[in-house]
Amino acid sequence: MDEIEVPPHFLCPISLQLMRDPVTVCTGITYDRENIERWLFSCKNKTCPVTKLSLLDTDLTPNHTLRRLIQAWCTLNASLGVERIPTPKPPIDRTQIVKILAEAKKFPDKQLECIRRLRSIVFEGERNKNCLESAGAIDFLASTMKNIQEDSTVLSEAAIEVLFHLNPSEAQLKNLINNEGIQFIESLFQVLRLGNYQSRAYATMLLKSAFEVADPIQLINVKTVLFVEIMRVLRDHISQKATKAALKLIVELCPWRRNRIKAVEGGTVSVLIELLLDATERRTCELMLIALDQLCGCAEGRAELLNHGAGVAIVSKKILRISHVASDRGVRILSSICRYSANSRVLHEMLQVGAVSKLCLVLQVDSSFKTKERAKEILKLHSSVWKNSPCIPVPLLSSYP
Repeated sequence: MDEIEVPPHFLCPISLQLMRDPVTVCTGITYDRENIERWLFSCKNKTCPVTKLSLLDTDLTPNHTLRRLIQAWCTLNASLGVERIPTPKPPIDRTQIVKILAEAKKFPDKQLECIRRLRSIVFEGERNKNCLESAGAIDFLASTMKNIQEDSTVLSEAAIEVLFHLNPSEAQLKNLINNEGIQFIESLFQVLRLGNYQSRAYATMLLKSAFEVADPIQLINVKTVLFVEIMRVLRDHISQKATKAALKLIVELCPWRRNRIKAVEGGTVSVLIELLLDATERRTCELMLIALDQLCGCAEGRAELLNHGAGVAIVSKKILRISHVASDRGVRILSSICRYSANSRVLHEMLQVGAVSKLCLVLQVDSSFKTKERAKEILKLHSSVWKNSPCIPVPLLSSYP
């Protein structure tokens, strides 16, 4: 196929690939449906990609003539390995979706079948997602999720998959959160608790998006069990996306002291330390250190970190090994410990695991001004214990303030 010269007017102006479902916009330019729908509906553009003119409407008219020409050309070149493109199905319209939703509401025993039909529709194109949203599918799916039971999770798992791929907007998420009848946050928590691996990943990512637009009072009122379930997602290593969403969720929830204590009670500190031992991906390490820094803002969090045999050691190890952000957060964690939780045992542990040497090294290398100042402050604070210690290599002692 790569060696065959395709007629230029058969190629989509966006992808420069052979069009499978050519449609024409109001400016008269023809595109492949999948590409122009992504341009208009996912990327939220309002102009014609070729002419740059504003589109007065987003109606897409099928170009049947061009599609038949492309199919005929494919048939003529079949001996050269060109596959004939199938005739596309007509796009779904809002009326059909409203009918599916009405059937699901009227006959509860048909809900799973209806959700599976919605699933096939949502994966067919961006325009279908808009039709589903305008027909009220988001509220229906969210309402269905709350019916999850310990012995029957199939319906909720099917509903959350479709809801996740609909990618609700900020306004839609706010409406779901504030709709008491839907109980959106509680429904997501129950899926997080009872669902299969993939459903728990969807629930984590939707919770992250929901809490990003939630009111502070809704964030403060989360329960300790939510942190327990988030930690379970992290321990299970469901996916990289789920891991990052779970970490961002912790960071989103922990600026408040009340939530920090709940997070500590939910085992967050020990899980983060265990995961940090093997973590190498830059952003994952940064998020873990940001969360630990937040949790060390309370006495309970500092105590948990110090009670873990690898707590101080792994934090100091990550300094200067990941990024400037990770180094800054690592030094902030050590600063919290040294200012508020330092005792003889802690100070000697910092010497033995190389934390003090690492702080000296921070002063010698390319670090941010604030990070260096914070490291210098820590070293000055406990210089009577550390300054002449044989645990600090001689080349580093020269930078001791």
